[in-house]
Amino acid sequence: MKKFLIVLMSLMLFALTGCGDKDYEIPLIIYDFEDLYMQDFEDLIYLGDNYSEFHFVSYDSKNSQIIQNEIVSDVLLNDSNVIVVNPVDRLGVYPLIAKAKENNISIIFINREPIKEDLLLYDKLYYVGAKPEQSAEYQADIIINLFGGNPYALNEFDLNDDNVIQCVILKGEPGHQDAEIRTEMVIEELHNAGFEVEILTVEEAYFSQDLASQKMRDLLPLYGESMEIVIANNDAMAIGAINVLIEEGFFVDENLDGIIDRATEVWFPVVGIDGLPIAVELIEKGYLYGTVLNDSETMAQAINELAYLLVRGLGMNDFSFVIEDNKYIWIDYKKIY
Repeated sequence: MKKFLIVLMSLMLFALTGCGDKDYEIPLIIYDFEDLYMQDFEDLIYLGDNYSEFHFVSYDSKNSQIIQNEIVSDVLLNDSNVIVVNPVDRLGVYPLIAKAKENNISIIFINREPIKEDLLLYDKLYYVGAKPEQSAEYQADIIINLFGGNPYALNEFDLNDDNVIQCVILKGEPGHQDAEIRTEMVIEELHNAGFEVEILTVEEAYFSQDLASQKMRDLLPLYGESMEIVIANNDAMAIGAINVLIEEGFFVDENLDGIIDRATEVWFPVVGIDGLPIAVELIEKGYLYGTVLNDSETMAQAINELAYLLVRGLGMNDFSFVIEDNKYIWIDYKKIY
C-alpha cells in the first residue's frame, strides 16, 4: 500500500507540474518491494530527494528479471534521461544497458553490482554501493571482539573450551555476489587473524527473515548444543534466527524488562550485516550482538546528487563523492556492536 501511494502521489505531482525541466520523474526500479533492506533504502532515497528538477517514482520488479526488463522498456518512453535500477540479477543487466544506450539514457545501478564488462559497454552507466569484502572484514572484526581477540585463548563464549569457533552460517541468495563474498571472506578473515573455525553448516536463506526462521527451526535439533554463534549475511536473516532462538530459550529476559542483560541473563551471539534500524534496536536491547552498517543513507545522498548532475547535464567536477574508473561510487561500511 505504501508503494502504491508513493507512485500515486508522484503521478499526481507530475500531472500538476507538467513535463518541463523543473520537475519530472526518475524511475526507481527495485528488485523486490518485500526486501527489508531495500524498503529502508528506498525510503532514504525519497527523503534525500530535495531537488526541484525531479522526483522519484518506484517500480516493483517482484524479483523477476523478465518483469524488470519490461518495466525498463516502459519507463524509457517517459521524458526522464536517468533511471535508477536495483538489478534482480547482476548477470542479467545487458538487455537494460542495450536499451539505455539505444535511447541515450543514463543508468545508476544500486545495491547489486553489475559485472565490470557490462558497465564498460556504455559511458552513461554508474554504480553506487559498498564493497562486500569490507562487510565481511568488519563482520569478522565483530566476531573477533566477541571471542576476546586472542585466537590462542578464546573467552567464555567458546562453550566447549576447544579453542575453535563453531558457527552456523545463514547465507543469502546463492550466486548473489554479496552473499558469496560475505560467506567466504568472513571465514577467511577469521583464519587470517589466527582463529580456528568449524563451520557446522551453511544454509541458504535467500536474505529472507521468514526463511531464516524456518532454517533455524530445522537446525536447532542438529546443532543447537554445539553451535557457538550464528553468522548471517544480512540483518533480516539474523532477525529470523533470533526470533526462533527466543522461542527455544536461547534468550531469557528473566526480569521481563524487554532488554537482555548479557552479563546476567541467557543470550546467544548472532551477527548480521546491513545496519537496519530494527537491527540497531535489537543490539541496544541485547539480542543482536553486532551488525555492519551498509550505509544506505550516504548512498541515497550520492544517488540524489548524481541524478541531479545527470538530469541537468552537468559535469562531475562538483560531485561530492569520488568516482572510481568513471563508474563506481563506493560508500564505506561501519561496524555497530
